[in-house]
Amino acid sequence: MKVRVISAIVAAAISIPLIILGGYFFAIGVCIIAALAYKEILDLRKSHGEYPMFVIFLGFIAMIMFILSNYADASIYKGITYQTITFVLLILLLPTIFYKNDKYSTKDAFYLIGATLLLGIVFNVFIVLRNRGLFLFLYLLIVPMVTDIFAMLGGKYFGKNKMCPNLSPHKTWEGSLCGLIGGVLVGLIFYSTLVGSFSLHAAFITILLSVVGQMGDLVMSKIKRENEIKDFSNIMPGHGGILDRLDSVIFVFLTYMFLLII
Repeated sequence: MKVRVISAIVAAAISIPLIILGGYFFAIGVCIIAALAYKEILDLRKSHGEYPMFVIFLGFIAMIMFILSNYADASIYKGITYQTITFVLLILLLPTIFYKNDKYSTKDAFYLIGATLLLGIVFNVFIVLRNRGLFLFLYLLIVPMVTDIFAMLGGKYFGKNKMCPNLSPHKTWEGSLCGLIGGVLVGLIFYSTLVGSFSLHAAFITILLSVVGQMGDLVMSKIKRENEIKDFSNIMPGHGGILDRLDSVIFVFLTYMFLLII
């Protein structure tokens, strides 16, 4: 428990100032976190083969291009350009002809494309929504974080019926409901106080974000089960890796971005 608390304090001491500062400082911090997440994805050995260093470098460049492509507020409506997408596809597919299948196959290339696309878009969305407003960004962090806390407490004290025992044996329907109630109440209070006014629309979005966040947590658990690992890494002792900490947050930010552009 002591190690877990210390890790959380260190993470907060690094991330909170960057979130408050925003701008280039936040963008640089996001790129560093993305690089750590990229390594965690590459370390999932059961999902792909071991990549040559040059290909790993190409994948990293591709991810950074996605992250830094059109991250101003206007990019919510413009999106990532076709030029960026096609360039990434070319630099990750073409090298397959120069390697033997046991070194870098087209299967490995498609996995790497998917990984860089996911991470690149996710961390691009983080920057875009931070540029849109500090309190909005905090609201999107608070909903999944509070949901997770209340789900854990609810499962501990009231949990009886397992939710997805094959993916996450400790999650229960009772805990999930407690997480939903806590995340929505705290999220709506924060939103109504610092982001906008209370409305049925805001309530619906907050409920949806809380639900999707819990589903995102299960998706990440499925990835770990398929690769027979407990955590994506141990960069944060007691907490796991970057993707362990951002599992539900990732899906909340993606969902909110989707809702903004429809």
